[in-house]
Amino acid sequence: MKNFLGHSFHIPVLGIGYSIDTPLKAAPYGISSVISLVDDTLLEQIREKLCIKFDMEFEPIPENSFDSRARRITEYLNIINKGVKERFEQIRNSAFEVEDGIKKYLEMLPDYSELKKNYKLMLTQKDAALKEKLAGWIRDHLYPGSIDVNIMTKLDREKTGKDGKTLPSEFNEAHAALRGFAMSDLESSVVFSAGMNPRLYSYAETFKDFFPDKLGRFRKKITIKVSDFRSALIQGKFLAKKGLWVNEFRIESGLNCGGHAFATDGYLLGSILDEFKTKRDELVNSLRDLFIPALKNKGIESDCGNLDVKITVQGGVGTGSEHSFLLRKYDVDSVGWGTPFLLVPEVTNIDEPTLDLLSRAGEKDLYLSNISPLGVPFNSVRGNSKDEEKFNRIKEGKPGSPCTKKFLMFKTGLSEKPMCTASIAYIKEALKFKNNSADKEKAEKDFNNTLDKACLCEGLTASAIITNNVEQKRQGLAVSVCPGPNMAYFSKIVSLREMVDHIYGRTNLITVENRPNVFMKELDLYINYFQNRLKEKAEDFSKQTEEYFTNFKNNINKEIEYYKTLIPDIAEETEKVREKIKIDLENLENKFISIFGKFGA
Repeated sequence: MKNFLGHSFHIPVLGIGYSIDTPLKAAPYGISSVISLVDDTLLEQIREKLCIKFDMEFEPIPENSFDSRARRITEYLNIINKGVKERFEQIRNSAFEVEDGIKKYLEMLPDYSELKKNYKLMLTQKDAALKEKLAGWIRDHLYPGSIDVNIMTKLDREKTGKDGKTLPSEFNEAHAALRGFAMSDLESSVVFSAGMNPRLYSYAETFKDFFPDKLGRFRKKITIKVSDFRSALIQGKFLAKKGLWVNEFRIESGLNCGGHAFATDGYLLGSILDEFKTKRDELVNSLRDLFIPALKNKGIESDCGNLDVKITVQGGVGTGSEHSFLLRKYDVDSVGWGTPFLLVPEVTNIDEPTLDLLSRAGEKDLYLSNISPLGVPFNSVRGNSKDEEKFNRIKEGKPGSPCTKKFLMFKTGLSEKPMCTASIAYIKEALKFKNNSADKEKAEKDFNNTLDKACLCEGLTASAIITNNVEQKRQGLAVSVCPGPNMAYFSKIVSLREMVDHIYGRTNLITVENRPNVFMKELDLYINYFQNRLKEKAEDFSKQTEEYFTNFKNNINKEIEYYKTLIPDIAEETEKVREKIKIDLENLENKFISIFGKFGA
């Protein structure tokens, strides 16, 4: 396991609004987290609240003003950065006896942290001079968590000017978000998620902060969320050729995660991590060989001797032993804990009814839904108020939602203009298409699929609007929430410190007996996903479909064999737990075989 100065976990982006101001509450204690940049309207609303809190003058940036999206993002990130720095300095300079100051910072750290080790040594030190020296070292090495931002690369809708003409690509939504981050005071990372966007990646070249200084330091860093090694290599090389270095590849489980789920073709987390560990030097060297000449071609002089790539992982991790195993076995630099933090209102924006809903949710309540207008499977929980609103509108004969924010609009084929598939306007068009279609059965099925969509622009921001008492006129307050399947095993509403203690194995917040191991849970999710896909394609089993499922089958079989060899190496668990993992794996293998027998694939 690597040496850690501070924490070994991070809080990933949680929907749009749930972690919109999490850095203010977590970063002063050295915990890194991620802000979504999807909704600049929400950022502007929360910025106004923060200006009141920090006794600062609020100068609004009107939506129709020039470059408003980028400017709003910049100003929001700057005020978050200011708030974190001020609170961090208060903590760093506080007395070691103050409960909510440096003491809390240090006591939350894992025991293997260098800061924690020196803190413990300081507490037991009787020599006053040495004790003072240790105290000084600790204060000098304290640091705030990173204030990172997330940009979904595919949400890059073109914008039009007042004259109705399409604006240059730099005003596209993802481009403007990147510019807003690049122009901010932050020294942190942008996390690119949801796939490669070459034009957006190339746009990063226009900002000097993404290039290293003479000492090889980056003010702005690039993190790419990936599902496998091949994707990391392709995207990393694309950027390296432009003189842009990927500082971190963030590996996320395809299905055992919150929010949108991007399933692989049967490749699972364990073997993916193994490949990254085995080929890490190859990855770094391949990128370095392209990066250094590209810098020279740009006339940038920099010490590139310390170039490295962080490998981090997230998705479904639920116990301290799993956390420790990932750090030790795969040599990762950090482990992401997202979904459990939805039960930590101290650091996330979660309204009371939704908090209660999540605390009571079991395995059957959490499901992979069809509600996203993007057409990508989306993790959700049954009984959320946005779904209830949707069902009520359908009953009243008024299906769909008013499209007030327009962030998920795209060209659908039913209209020349971009539309959101959850909108009232789109559903009207879909109804016309259904009524005029010759294939009534297929048209009915497609229309019902459309009715299942929900407005995520409003749903994923409503909780932040509610908890921050934001006055609004246009937005509804029905809430969507996107926990991962891991939520089924947590029910206690806890403090930041309690959750951190759980992460490091100092306490146990799991409230369900026989929770499956993180790898076994992911395998089960993929088997269920595979089974559902088979059912969908049962009547239209083309040669291409058959090749896909054959490949999927072969990959899953390989993953099962990999886990059989891995179980004895899970030293962080007891023999009893390892035996349970072994039995669960055998049962899942039998389940997988039975599916293939049933469908004759």
